[in-house]
Amino acid sequence: MDTLAQGTARLGIDVDVLALSRNPVPATTDMGGYRLHRSQLVLEVASTGMSLSVIPRFAALARQADLIHYHFPWPFMDLVHFMTRMKKPSVVTYHSDIVRQRGLMRLYRPLMNRFLADATHIVATSPNYLETSQVLADFKAKTSVIPIGVDRHAYPAAEAGNGAEWRQRFGPRFFLFVGVLRYYKGLHILLEAAQGTGYPVVIVGAGPIESELRVQAAQLGLTNVHFLGYVSEADKAALLAACYAVVFPSHLRSEAFGVSLLEGAMYGKPMISSEIGTGTTYVNIGGETGLVVPPADACALRQAMLHLWEHPDQAAEMGQRAHARYLSHFTADKMCKSYADLYERLVESRG
Repeated sequence: MDTLAQGTARLGIDVDVLALSRNPVPATTDMGGYRLHRSQLVLEVASTGMSLSVIPRFAALARQADLIHYHFPWPFMDLVHFMTRMKKPSVVTYHSDIVRQRGLMRLYRPLMNRFLADATHIVATSPNYLETSQVLADFKAKTSVIPIGVDRHAYPAAEAGNGAEWRQRFGPRFFLFVGVLRYYKGLHILLEAAQGTGYPVVIVGAGPIESELRVQAAQLGLTNVHFLGYVSEADKAALLAACYAVVFPSHLRSEAFGVSLLEGAMYGKPMISSEIGTGTTYVNIGGETGLVVPPADACALRQAMLHLWEHPDQAAEMGQRAHARYLSHFTADKMCKSYADLYERLVESRG
């Protein structure tokens, strides 16, 4: 969100971002390119944040705007859209289907369909997701694809994180996972795959299932798996630069894109991911930028790790192709320019 706001602001667009905050913070903050407006989060149900104060704030900001850009899913914002009788041109970036809350989805579906129908335009983050989402199938005529992009210049220089020290600690070659430790990340599958290999596996991040993953690793006797928790941005950059390959075992559609895979490609690393019909296989092309395995298949994941480990020349070539694909498809500049062009077309079409 910050990358998109900063990038489109540099292209001459006046940007305001409205979000909810768990902690009392200044209502409006100058972010050095755009303005960030925060409303106090008062309730969260099924991962949906709610706030009564956001309704008049949204209405006031929307009156000043030429175009509204929503990020889906956030069911409460669907309500706010209709409560404020919003008639401005609107873009919805469709990040993910709602996967886990199936019971609540039956209640939400009529509102969701009405909201998406009311949007002027919808953006999917990969052609893969557009083709496999049952929800988007009903709105293909007004949906286009703009992939998520990341800005290499926003990452610290690898040297700042002492990459040599990480190699000294974990060995000259190690597999790296970066992300929040959630149920759909497939890390329990990665732990099973790592058993008996001896390959160093470094897991960066924390999250709600961290404790159970640590218990599983202990039960499996995995002395080759290292949990680092949260690390600084400098250390994350150093780990990405130092690692042998990025492994990303997400096995459910809740993983809609895989920015950590994209970071691996940006650093020229071969990748291992699962085929789940989402953007992960748009970032990582099997046999070209890395290897793609069936989801929730520890044996297949272990074989993919073995193949990369035993074929370093091929792994290096895959990493080079991954970096080339990042440059051609996934830079922040490309993403921001695509959105800026879309904003302009939609505003002009409404006069």
